[in-house]
Amino acid sequence: MNVFRQLERRRRWSEEERLLLDQVARLCAEAIAPNAAKCDREAAFPWASIEALDRLGLNALFVPERYGGTGGSYRLYLAVVRLISEACAATGIIYATSFHGMGPVVDHGSEAQKSRFLPRIAQGSLGALAITEPEAGSDATGMQTRFRPDGGDIVVDGGKIFITNGDVADLILLFGKWSEIEDPRKAISVLVLEKGTPGFEILRLEDKMGHRASSTAEIAFRGCHVPRANLLGEPGDGLPILLASLNKSRPSIAAHALGIAHAAFSDMTDYANQRRQFGKRLVEFQGNQFTLADLATDLAMAEHWLDHLGALVDEGETEFGVEASMAKMRASDLAMRIATECVQMHGGYGYCQGYRAERLMRDAKITQIWEGTNQIHRQLIGRSFART
Repeated sequence: MNVFRQLERRRRWSEEERLLLDQVARLCAEAIAPNAAKCDREAAFPWASIEALDRLGLNALFVPERYGGTGGSYRLYLAVVRLISEACAATGIIYATSFHGMGPVVDHGSEAQKSRFLPRIAQGSLGALAITEPEAGSDATGMQTRFRPDGGDIVVDGGKIFITNGDVADLILLFGKWSEIEDPRKAISVLVLEKGTPGFEILRLEDKMGHRASSTAEIAFRGCHVPRANLLGEPGDGLPILLASLNKSRPSIAAHALGIAHAAFSDMTDYANQRRQFGKRLVEFQGNQFTLADLATDLAMAEHWLDHLGALVDEGETEFGVEASMAKMRASDLAMRIATECVQMHGGYGYCQGYRAERLMRDAKITQIWEGTNQIHRQLIGRSFART
């Protein structure tokens, strides 16, 4: 693992950042990883793990200091997501989803909105991002949720599916269409829906292949009255906010996928060094060495690209959509590939729940689907090279 230790040294964290990462790693080893298998098996929300993250103040990491946060770098946030996800993918995505939902408030909210919502997140409240609908998956312009102005309120009607944290979130960043704007793209708007709003319903929770400890909800809005003050920007500002937000959440998903990939690579190398067949350790067979070589090389390259992307964001770059798609696509494909090879390396044991290999494989699959399927990302990347 020397190549990955060298990569970590090259990140040149400050003393304060290194201290935080060491604390996160310790927390993951002592509290989160030991809880992961049980929560997955029982499809139980990992409240103990989330409360442990809160005690360490990790929600404050992506909130500016003036709103009660610690204002850490984006690169540091990505490193924290990777560490948590390596210990428990479900806990990792629960944590990351609060950023996906409330990061746009940091970037696009008014001063009043930041002052109202961000201290709650810094103190440990959960966030969610609500975009997807039955007829609006990869094509967000197909959404049917409606925002209708009514005096000082906005009346919300519609529903969303596949919403991570949808049943537990205190604040939901909700996208819908403004009723008075006809153009389907220009009508998209966005507001913050607060937990307990009358008319908000949780219809059901999905029974999923992986990430079973993370709740995924179908939710509905039946005449929900939301204060006009909760609208980000103006009516019709939603699509630019959505696209800008995805450019930051997709690297977050890449970090999450790389956490799963690291867990799988670590497990398969450990097993290959311990398991003996025909008088030799599995790692001594040339075919297995070739597999490990290819996976380690691709994993190091994906890590390096995510570092590059994190630095772009911290340096204030605004045009990094293609780079974000590359990171998300490559990291998620790699997570699935390494997790599959991890199961294969374990043989029959990998197919059983005595090892976490099968859980990692189940957890890896969704990373190729959410935040834009990888087919969509390949289209976005390829289209960027078409000359106008």
